[in-house]
Amino acid sequence: MRAIVIGGGVAGAAAALALRRTGAEVTVYEAYEDPAGDVGSFVSLATNGLRGLDALGVLPTVQAAGHEVPRMRMWSAGGRLIADVPRGRRSGDTLHSVTLMRGRLVAALRAAAVDAGARIVTGVRLTGLTETGSGVVAAFGDGQRDSADLLVAADGIWSTVRGLLDPAAPTAEYAGLYSVSGVSTMDGVKPGVFHLTFARNGAFIHLGVGGREVWWSAQVAAPVPPPPGTPPPIAELYRDEAVPSAVIAATTAVQPTVLMHVVDPVATWHSGRVVLIGDAAHPVGAGQGASMAIEDAVVLAAALRDAPSVSAALQAFSGERRPRITKLLGAAEDNRRAKKAGALKRRLQAAGMRLFVPLFYERATAWLYAYEPDGGLR
Repeated sequence: MRAIVIGGGVAGAAAALALRRTGAEVTVYEAYEDPAGDVGSFVSLATNGLRGLDALGVLPTVQAAGHEVPRMRMWSAGGRLIADVPRGRRSGDTLHSVTLMRGRLVAALRAAAVDAGARIVTGVRLTGLTETGSGVVAAFGDGQRDSADLLVAADGIWSTVRGLLDPAAPTAEYAGLYSVSGVSTMDGVKPGVFHLTFARNGAFIHLGVGGREVWWSAQVAAPVPPPPGTPPPIAELYRDEAVPSAVIAATTAVQPTVLMHVVDPVATWHSGRVVLIGDAAHPVGAGQGASMAIEDAVVLAAALRDAPSVSAALQAFSGERRPRITKLLGAAEDNRRAKKAGALKRRLQAAGMRLFVPLFYERATAWLYAYEPDGGLR
């Protein structure tokens, strides 16, 4: 089988690697250049995503590129500890959540895909596609065309393929949150703990990664996003929270502002020869975007290996993935609401969480972290 993958980020690189492990011939087309070093902000992988990486044979490489984070502590705006729980795992899991720069994750997956025999073409943007009875033909902005048995759309939340597959498909909309991330240098932040503060103007995340380095991200609740090119007043927005304020004051590097978007549920994930994966199909948020993309890649490759036809494989893929994604989308919306809560609602949430989390957190998240997207690809 020959496959075209559109997009060379986490989803696309993972899909290329997974498909190569089934013997498929794979070409990835990526609109941008390869990542170099620590590009962009950090991303977290929970144990479900790490098991997917294990199925793809790249878990040790990704672990070495990042930092293990066994615990998560949630804090109220006033600095009171709400909960101390396992981060991205069940308490009995010996596999620990990993946080790393997104660019390093993409680079590791791309390198593994190339080593496995995939071809990656950068600087080329898809402009159209045509399905035939025997395959699919992709057209690109530079005039070239390519044909294959399957086209995997891993082109993200602004997916071109989503609209080509279904002109009525939903498009991304501003979620009422924007993110500013940075790196600080300071003492007193021990590695291995993911700190989440439900602050007055949105959530604030920080974690120590060794030495005196601290990674942080402010997820600011704002009905209207900041004007393009205008640095948001992050220090002012978090001045009333002692720890976030201290972390921001010690900043040595800041990444560009990122607007957070949501997409209404996508009805059409596939046709007979084209399939959406990752954020192209289901931007989930809730710290699970990368893990869900990796799961998609493993499940898709296994379905294509086992089904009698490409069409049957895509039906099987959708049937397995939709219930899990639908459940996670509900959790992600609850997560966004918590970050955008007003003062009174925030206090009530904190009080409820202090009771709920110690008793029910692990039971409520076990379905998410216990998942093993093996697919027999090892």
